[in-house]
Amino acid sequence: MSKVKNPDAELALHRTMVLIRRVEESLIKLFSDGEVPGFIHLSLGQEGVAAGVMSALRSGDTMATTHRGHGHVLARGLDLDLFFKEIMGRAGGICGGRGGSMHVADMRLGIIGANGIVGAGIPIALGSALGHSVQKRGNAAVVFFGDGAMAEGVLHETLNMASLWKLPLLLVCENNGWSEFSPTSQQFAAKLKDLAAAFGLAYDHVDGADVSAVARASQKAIQYIREGQGAYVLECSTHRVRGHYEGDPQKYRDPAELEAGAKLDPLVRSRTALQVAGVALEAIESIEHEVQLAVEAAIERARADRLPTFEEAFGDVYTASVEVAPERAAA
Repeated sequence: MSKVKNPDAELALHRTMVLIRRVEESLIKLFSDGEVPGFIHLSLGQEGVAAGVMSALRSGDTMATTHRGHGHVLARGLDLDLFFKEIMGRAGGICGGRGGSMHVADMRLGIIGANGIVGAGIPIALGSALGHSVQKRGNAAVVFFGDGAMAEGVLHETLNMASLWKLPLLLVCENNGWSEFSPTSQQFAAKLKDLAAAFGLAYDHVDGADVSAVARASQKAIQYIREGQGAYVLECSTHRVRGHYEGDPQKYRDPAELEAGAKLDPLVRSRTALQVAGVALEAIESIEHEVQLAVEAAIERARADRLPTFEEAFGDVYTASVEVAPERAAA
C-alpha cells in the first residue's frame, strides 16, 4: 500500500472510486428490477485503475473504453444525470438513450466511446492519437482493454503502428485474469511486457488495487508521451468481483479465488491509507455520504425523464432515403 503524500489529491482519488462503486452498486438493483435495458458489465474491484489513470489526463486528451467502461467515463467526469439517463434508456441520456451501457460517449470530454466488441476501442484510440500527433497540441489518447484482448490482432497491429509513428497513445491493460469465462492463461501464451518489448514500446506494471500507485504510474507514462517519446503500455493487475456480465453465476470460478479477491478492495486500501496519513474518518465518511446522496438524486431524475420517441430512438441509425435518378437506377 502506497504512502499518502498529498492528502487532498488522495481524497479526490478516493471520492472518484467511491462514486464508481456507488453507481455500480445501484446499477445491480436497477438491472435486477428491470429498469436498465440490455446487458451491463460491472467493474467492481477495478475502481483504482479508472480513478488513477484518469487523474493524469487534461482537457483535450481522449479516451476509448470497453464493455466494462462505467468507471472510466465516470472518472473522466461524465455528468451523473447524463450517465444514468443513458444507462436507463431515457431521452435525456448523453447519447439520447440509444447507446446504453456499452456505448457511452461524450466528445466534449474526449470520451470517444465504449465498445461491445473485444479490443475494438484500441484502433479507434490509435486514430485519435494520430490526430493528436498531426495537430501537435501535446494531447494524448488513452485506451483501456482487458487481458482478454491480448490475443486480438488489432492490439498487435496498433502496437506496431504506434511504435513506428511514435504516437501519443497510452495503452492500459486491466489484467483481471479472466477472458470472459476462461482464465486468460488458457487463452494467450505470451506476456504483455514481452509483447510491448517486441515492438520497442515503454512498459510498466502496477498494482491496480493501489490507486496512488496507478496515479503515479499514469502520470509518468503521460509525461513520457507528452514529451514525444512515443506510445506507452501500462499493465494494471486487478480483480473482477462480479461475473463477466451482471447475472453471470460464475460457476467456473473457485470460491477461494473470489474470497481472496475481497482482500484486494481498492476502496478499503485507500480508506486505510488516508487514515494512516492522518485524515479524519469523519472527513472520509462525509465524502462517501455526499456521493451516495448525489447518486440517489441522479437516479430519481433519470426515472422522471421521458423515454425517447420511436423517431428519436432510430435517429442517426439509418440515412434518410435518397431518390435515385432513373438513368442511374437502370444502369
